[in-house]
Amino acid sequence: MRLRDFRLLLAGAATGQLGAQVTLVALPLVAVLELEAPAFQVGLLTAAETAAFLLVGLPAGALTDRMRKRPLMIRADLVRAVAMASIPVAALADVLTMAQLYVVALVTGVATVFFDVAHQSYLPQILPREQLVAGNGALETVRSTAHVTGPGIGGGLVQLVGAQFAVIVDAIGYVLSALFLLRVKQPEQAPEPAAAGGSLRKEIGEGVRFVFGHPLLRVIALTTGLANFSTAVLMATQTVHLVRVVGLEAGGLGLVLSASAVGGLLGALCAGRLAAGLGQARVMLLSVVVSGPFALLWPLSGHGFPGAALFAAGSAVVSFGAVVYNVAQVSFRQGMCPPRLLGRMNATLRFLMWGTLPLGALLGGALAQSYGSRTALAWCAVGILTVPLPLLLSPLRRMRDLPGPHDDDGADADAEATHGTPRDEAAAESDERPAPAPTA
Repeated sequence: MRLRDFRLLLAGAATGQLGAQVTLVALPLVAVLELEAPAFQVGLLTAAETAAFLLVGLPAGALTDRMRKRPLMIRADLVRAVAMASIPVAALADVLTMAQLYVVALVTGVATVFFDVAHQSYLPQILPREQLVAGNGALETVRSTAHVTGPGIGGGLVQLVGAQFAVIVDAIGYVLSALFLLRVKQPEQAPEPAAAGGSLRKEIGEGVRFVFGHPLLRVIALTTGLANFSTAVLMATQTVHLVRVVGLEAGGLGLVLSASAVGGLLGALCAGRLAAGLGQARVMLLSVVVSGPFALLWPLSGHGFPGAALFAAGSAVVSFGAVVYNVAQVSFRQGMCPPRLLGRMNATLRFLMWGTLPLGALLGGALAQSYGSRTALAWCAVGILTVPLPLLLSPLRRMRDLPGPHDDDGADADAEATHGTPRDEAAAESDERPAPAPTA
């Protein structure tokens, strides 16, 4: 926290994430309460929010490597602010429709793809490699705190002013994020000439080959892709389930989602110490193996307070495991990748890992529409239980720590990592602390 530019980056993440978490509650409620959309249309809205990872995920990485990261993030924030602000404007004019919600979700999703790829590629320019775990941990602590407070605030705002007007908080958050980024003074490394003028297709291919050529990155992509597919089923179903089956109003819905996010916050606070004590590779495996079975609480949640409590408890434990897993894998990716490939590596992995989100959202909406939200949540829980399988079937199960940028990958990676030493977190803790991690 002694680094001014990192504090500004952290403040921008806090304001942007808080607004986004308010919208996590408000936007589906616009569809469910204001426009009375059926379950499949709510799932389609979730799919529109995440479709950008399939549509522009790969070229976003190559284009990001051609540009300076900070100006790109600022532009993405402003685009998202304008898109979200259009919802209350249309509501005031009484012309708000589901079509507009789909467009806003898609535009915001495209801007988010570019922002997130640039953000993950920008952090290593501010922090040295040995502080990346602690830096990602601090960012995840901020995100998880927003996940705890944002839904509760969102639910309260929906009850006070209506769902269509509550999303203005998201627009304000993106504007504040852009203002914080404008104040960052760290000189940014210019893109290499090759990245600025070569063939886009060739540059995309270089990023894809780097990811598929690394055995551990392949496993991370498959594991996280499975997790995100199942999570998308949950995201497309939870609002319909909590409102129409559990019987919650907007405020109660926000409180349940906030309680669920407490697990993610605890995971962010613990992830750095867990990675240092157990080993970065070992903690990745244990986090998803131990937390996954608690997803079975989702389909068991029924009407009233007991159902809400079951849903929140399952989400809290699964979120804990997801955040711990993500801190470890994101820090590994950032530390081992050459700087010139960071954008393309992150974008390729996002394409593979987050490209499953719209597919899961469509499946969740279709299952909830045809068989009910409880059945959709049951299939979601089954999907969560399969997440550890790629890790258990890979060399990572025999590792303690993940290899560094100069270690041999491939067949010898597990042998070297098994005898490695934990990351020096004490050095990282002297500058900042909270511990690591997702989403993403």
